[in-house]
This record gives sequence, structure tokens and C-alpha cells, in this order.
Amino acid sequence: MIKNITSDIKYVGVDDLDLDLFESQYIIPNGISYNSYIIEDEQIAIMDSVDARKCDEWLTNLAEVLGERQPDLLVVQHMEPDHAGSIATVMERYPSLKIIATARAVQMLPQFFEECNFEGRTIAVKDGETISLGRHTLQFLTAPMVHWPEVMVTYDTTDKVLFSADAFGKFGALCHEEEWACEARRYYFNICGKYGAPVQALLKKAAALDIEVIAPLHGPILAENLGYYVGLYDTWSRYDVETEGVFIACASIHGGTLAAAERLAEILRAKGAPKVSVADLSRDDMAEAIEDAFRMSRLVVAAASYDGGVFPPMHDFLHHLQIKGYQRRKVAVIENGSWAPCAGRVMCEMLSQMKQVEVVGPMVTLWSRMKRSDEAALEALADAILAK
Repeated sequence: MIKNITSDIKYVGVDDLDLDLFESQYIIPNGISYNSYIIEDEQIAIMDSVDARKCDEWLTNLAEVLGERQPDLLVVQHMEPDHAGSIATVMERYPSLKIIATARAVQMLPQFFEECNFEGRTIAVKDGETISLGRHTLQFLTAPMVHWPEVMVTYDTTDKVLFSADAFGKFGALCHEEEWACEARRYYFNICGKYGAPVQALLKKAAALDIEVIAPLHGPILAENLGYYVGLYDTWSRYDVETEGVFIACASIHGGTLAAAERLAEILRAKGAPKVSVADLSRDDMAEAIEDAFRMSRLVVAAASYDGGVFPPMHDFLHHLQIKGYQRRKVAVIENGSWAPCAGRVMCEMLSQMKQVEVVGPMVTLWSRMKRSDEAALEALADAILAK
């Protein structure tokens, strides 16, 4: 796919509709795009490569745009293989091509491409450094831990385009037109969620720039209403609440815990909760559950006891929340057990390891199945959840 971004900047990336799991863990029903760009000037710069899976298609796009011309520079903003996987091939194709990257990225190159000789073919740049292509001047801004340590973004001061690396990316191939926020949110919290402070640092650098276009490494090029996208990134990276409501994450073995979770959802809606959603962690997409937990103002975890602990889907969910930096939320707990309920203890222990997470209300303990006598406890829990 080739298209004009500006008169001198062309998109030469590729869609991948064959990959089922991004990073071998995230379901991508609409595929993924590997974005790459060419800046045509006195010196020709390629902005990032693509996953080796789609290298041939990418090289075809490059050849169509370049013709007999030789590119001068390959700007490598991020060394993850879905963006850097074709570096060795493009260097072989264009022997005079030089790589521009951070010093940390230059160090990483031999880790991925042992067979390549990078001597004399790399230029390490520092934060704020610029390079002129002719009409275009590129300014490089380091963005460590968004979401690898070697990352930088690049600002074209001429056409006011920010090449944003993984920031502002989303799941989904470009051939699928869809609403941006849902898959961008799922992408952000599952991949960059731990790194809110580094994202905030990058947003502060970006605020000093006059940006008209954001060109990420995944997902669509953003050229309108940029305040909307930047505003969401600011909310997400501050761990602020995006949506007032309650997300109920449930791990149920035989359906008893799920029935209680759904009953609690009914009670919450009757009490005026603005939004309530329930996820069955055994069946629903874990990445989407993580997204919803970060998005909503309140969380309920409901799980069965299992082998002296908690049912594994809930343990997996809470582990994911912890490593992604879940924080600043109120959480309620429902446990279930047939002879020795222990899920609540384990869930509370895991929640206690998260920053500014407060367990609210009396924990509800079910014995095998929800009974009429449990209604009062669920009502009390709902009141605690909705209390300001």
C-alpha cells in the first residue's frame, strides 16, 4: 500500500492479515499494520522497516517509489522485530544506506543481525539533535521506555509530521476501517501500560512541537482532531479514569461465581451505576479485560477457590494488572468455595501489591452457589462500590 502523507512523504508500509497473535499473545482479529514511510528530498530517508514476515511486500513498495534512486538513510526508531526485522535485507539491497538511531539502538543491532557488518553504516543521534535532508529537517527526540529503552521519535520540522514510533499505535490492519480508540486502548494498556511516566515525558516533549500529523508504527496516520488522541494518551498515561462505571472480572469454574457476578451487575445498574460490564475471564479476551479494568473507575474481582488458592484465570488477570502498572482504583472482592474458600485471601494479597489500590466494602463469600441469603451482602457490596 502506497499513499501520500504530504507532497514529500509517502506511506510504504504493509498490512499483515495472516498473523493471529501479536507478540505471540494478543488476539488481532483485524490483523496489524507495519508502518514505514519515505521522505523524498536531496537525501532520501526511509522511516523504519517492517516485520520480516512482510519484507518482500515492503521492498516492492520501496522499489515502486524509489525507482532507480538509492535511499541515503534508514531511521530506526525502535528495534523490536515487528519494525526492525527487515534491516539486514534492506541494507543488502541498498549498500550505501546508513542507519540513524539512538546509541542504545546501535548497540542492539548486532543482537538481532549477527551476520551484518554495521561498521561505518550507523549514525548515533542524541536527544534534540537534528539532521537536514535538504528541504526537510528531522529532529530526533529520545523516548526511553516507550516501551523499550532505545526508542526515539522523529519530528519533521518542515511538514510538521511526528513519526511517533509505537506511541499512538493500534491493533488492526489499515484495510479495516474502524473506530480508533477501542483497539488503540487495548494496544496501549497491554503494551505500554506499565510505562505511564515515560509516556508523560514524551507528551511533554511533543507539546513543544507544532504537530499537524502523527505517523505511528502501527495503525492509521492521524491528521485531524489531534487533541482527541493526545488527550486520551494523557488520560491513559496518568492512570486517570476514562469512563465512570464498574468492570466486573469473573473467573468461574461451574457457573456459580458467574451467576453472582451477573446478579451484582443487575444490582449496580438498578442503583444507577452509569456503566457496568462483566467479563468471563475463562472465555473473554484477556487483553480486552485488562483494557476495561484500566478504563473504568471501579473494579470487582469475583473468583472461585482452586487448589488452595484462586482459579488460574483470575490469577492471570491480576498478574497482568500488576505488571502493567494498575493503580489508583477501588476494587471489591467476591470469593466462592465449597469447603474452604481462599480465593479472596489470594486476590487481596495480589491487589495489595498494586499502587494505591483500595479494597472496598465487605468481601462477599459464597458457598458453592449464590442463595437468597446472599442478596443482602451483594446489596451492601454494591453500595460500597458506588460510594464516592
